[in-house]
Amino acid sequence: MNRMPVIVIGVFLTFFSSWLGLVAYPYFNLGRYTPVVDENTGDINPPPLSGLAERGQQVYASAGCVYCHSQQVRQVGYGSDLERGWGSRPTVARDYMRESPVFLGTMRTGPDLANIGARQPSAMWHHQHLYQPAVVSPGSIMPSYRYLYETRQIEGQRSAEAIDLLPPDNPPEGYEIVPTYEAEALVAYLTSLNRNYPLPEAPEPPQ
Repeated sequence: MNRMPVIVIGVFLTFFSSWLGLVAYPYFNLGRYTPVVDENTGDINPPPLSGLAERGQQVYASAGCVYCHSQQVRQVGYGSDLERGWGSRPTVARDYMRESPVFLGTMRTGPDLANIGARQPSAMWHHQHLYQPAVVSPGSIMPSYRYLYETRQIEGQRSAEAIDLLPPDNPPEGYEIVPTYEAEALVAYLTSLNRNYPLPEAPEPPQ
């Protein structure tokens, strides 16, 4: 008896059912999500990214940040993310509806960044951290991204965009270090990562 047709059909059905469960169902289910209007403030959540932040998302990808940082605050019982202060609530699917690609990440060599814009809202802090991470965060093994910055001679007054650095990375007398467009975009993206807005399916856990 030739069982090859049965085997072929069984293999096909196995892969087809897997595709339905892992690809098709999530795609069509999550594709129905729409932004939510906050009844108290009128804000639309999740908020759209600015054009500069969208460019910063591309810089984030090209710099390889996703290899060491995740962007997912886990549910209670699946980790200590909330206890660490990485978010006020777990992240849910709607949080990612405006992002493409989505940087969920697979490793946490560094802390989760899903809510870094709320934890560190200062653009200057992010510039300092990108340029001299071990100075801003003692013990950090994050590489410096100083290639995103320019050292230039001060002409007249110091630029308002110049970043304040600590030794040994402070520039020579008469010079300043300013962010490039890519650095400004990356920081705009990082400061936009603030998921403290309310969503109906993601209430804050009781304290």
